[in-house]
Parts: sequence; C-alpha cells; structure tokens
Amino acid sequence: MLQELVVNQPVIEAERFILRPLRKSDAGLIGMYSADERVARMTRDIPHPMPPGAVEALITHASDPKRTEDIWAIDGSANGHAEVIGLVGLERMDRNQSEIGYWVAPAFWNGGIATEAVQAMLDANPHQSDRIFASVFQDNPGSARVLTNSGFDYLGDAEAFCVARNATVPTWTYTKKM
Repeated sequence: MLQELVVNQPVIEAERFILRPLRKSDAGLIGMYSADERVARMTRDIPHPMPPGAVEALITHASDPKRTEDIWAIDGSANGHAEVIGLVGLERMDRNQSEIGYWVAPAFWNGGIATEAVQAMLDANPHQSDRIFASVFQDNPGSARVLTNSGFDYLGDAEAFCVARNATVPTWTYTKKM
C-alpha cells in the first residue's frame, strides 16, 4: 500500500477553493488535465503526449525535502468541483525571490480561477519572498491578464523552451515586489 506524502507546505485558503500540497491520489486528475494539449502547450515543462509515469514522478518530486519548487493543487472539492482543477507552483530563486507558475483545467478557463489562485499565493507569500517573477508565452494573453490583474508589472520579453512544442517560444516576463 502506498503511503500518503507528507510535505512541509501550508494549505492556503481562497474564496472558491484551497491550495494544498499534492497527494498521490491527485495523479488521475492531474494526468487527465495535463495530457490536454491546450494545457501542455502553454507550460514550459509538461510534455505532450504525456509519457507513462510522468505525473507520478511530478508528485514524488513535489514531496522531495530537497526540492526547490513547492507545488499546490487547486482543490475545488469544498465548492462542488473536482479535487484538482489546476496547479500552482512557486520556485525558490536566489536573493529571496521566487517564480510563480500555474495552469488551470480548460473546463475552468475564463472563470477567474487562475487569478484567484495567483492572488491567494501572493497574499500568503509562503516563501516570504521580496519579489516574485512570472513569465507567460506571448500567444497566451489570458495568462498575461492573470498576472496584470494580480498586480504584476511587465519587465520585458524573453524566450523559454516549451517541451510540448519542442521549440523555443517568445515570452513576456513580469515581476511583483512584495
């Protein structure tokens, strides 16, 4: 029998959901949503197609005590939604800075879930960061609006490799002083 993961990471409450550490039982929903090409193409690190074991490896990595990124499930079960409707990650950087990343299942797009999740993460500031960065692909203006709606300032253009596209993609980079 698999034991549940124990992760030193806070549960963060938002109005319509909680942000909580990943658990092994999340694998099915994370796998279903992240296997959607529309989701994978808007992230740097989700492959498409999703190889066997990738989601389980993500969950195991998220519980590693030596990890540099904390990952939370956006859990809507208290409000009649699925236990996972997306993920939010916060990666530690040097000089007391972090980088936020997020994705939401397509069924929940355009409903303010991503903005609420990012804002809840900023309000909690679990890494006690002085500054938080984010970047989005330039063909994803919806994610750019999430950041500007959450008080991020545009920093500049850059590029990032997208595993699902197997290509380097132009990005917009944002920052927020905490």
